[in-house]
Amino acid sequence: MGPGRRDRVVTAEQAWGASGLAWLTGQPDGRPDFSRAAVLQRATHVLRRFTAATGVGADAAELLAGRAGLLGWTRSGRVSAGAASRLLAAADGWWALTLSRADDLDAVPALIESECSDPWAGITGWSSKRPVAEIVARARLLDLPAAALGETAPGAPVVRRVGRPGPARGLPGALVVDLTSLWAGPLCGRLLAQAGATVIKVESPSRPDGTRAGTSAFFDWMNGGKLSCALDFDRDARDLAQLLAAADVVLEGSRPAALARRGLGPLDVAGRPGRVWLQITAHGAERGYVGFGDDAAVAGGLVGCDADGGPVFCGDAIADPLTGIEAAAAVADSLARGGGEVITVALAAVAANYAALPKHAPAGEVSALPPPCPRIEGAGPALGADNARIRDLMAARC
Repeated sequence: MGPGRRDRVVTAEQAWGASGLAWLTGQPDGRPDFSRAAVLQRATHVLRRFTAATGVGADAAELLAGRAGLLGWTRSGRVSAGAASRLLAAADGWWALTLSRADDLDAVPALIESECSDPWAGITGWSSKRPVAEIVARARLLDLPAAALGETAPGAPVVRRVGRPGPARGLPGALVVDLTSLWAGPLCGRLLAQAGATVIKVESPSRPDGTRAGTSAFFDWMNGGKLSCALDFDRDARDLAQLLAAADVVLEGSRPAALARRGLGPLDVAGRPGRVWLQITAHGAERGYVGFGDDAAVAGGLVGCDADGGPVFCGDAIADPLTGIEAAAAVADSLARGGGEVITVALAAVAANYAALPKHAPAGEVSALPPPCPRIEGAGPALGADNARIRDLMAARC
């Protein structure tokens, strides 16, 4: 957000409107929703605490609404800004479903036990006659990203002592191995890189970060300034283990068992004293359900409301950037107390924490502006572009 727009912000509602988040919340043919203005206030507070400790200059409003600004998205009510998720009525409540992967679309006939030419129309009619709990349980059996509205309670990150603590330290000079993709984890890695860490983004050549596809602007925004390492998580497991052993910080966004079954989990690979291992999950380490930012936000109850009081999506996959900000702060805090910890952060629990904040109602007329387009400092790295440099870095570290 430019200085001129920020200088005019006085109240929480005006900040929400100027950020683009009001623009992204509400029915497309209705008024923008300002009820969640406290979300931006809290995210700003968390980010300021991180920046005070690290010297990073970052704007919470830009981080929360920036993707929509880059891609020109707007509010669509019960269809997410990116159009992959829907809020759907059941016989006794509301639930959310995301169909962003080819496998998700292929599973729709099995979900509704019927062939259909229009997946969303078929799901809408099927779900209207069934209870939410039955719908979500069936969807999760099929590995679909589904969630009942408000099913998740607020909760702090789970912190476990693993390995030896080290001396208190900051992020400058720290080596971060970033195994995450999409938004929450890469945003955390980006903030750590801005704070002075060397961040190595590790991707499998067969399954690279999905944001490499399509428009490159979002990938560049999240991953500029990182090094790229291409490794097959099965064939190159030994090389990956060496990276994990050398890291000061590991960022992991896969399902909790995905690395453990390869012998690459935090309990399998001994680390340096003070290593911080951050796990980002959809619903927590004990619940291995798949989830994305929009459906996880619904699980946490972080939704807006339309003129009739019905739920609508809040912002753009808002659980993702909120979790990225919270995760970066958690890593900095852990390093400052000596590390030696595994920290598990759940998108849905983060959303629930923010959903529990008081709701706002604007006093008088407040403007809602489109999300500004964030500045991109440089292109993200080509896949595997830094493999040779990373080998030299590992040799020097070992």
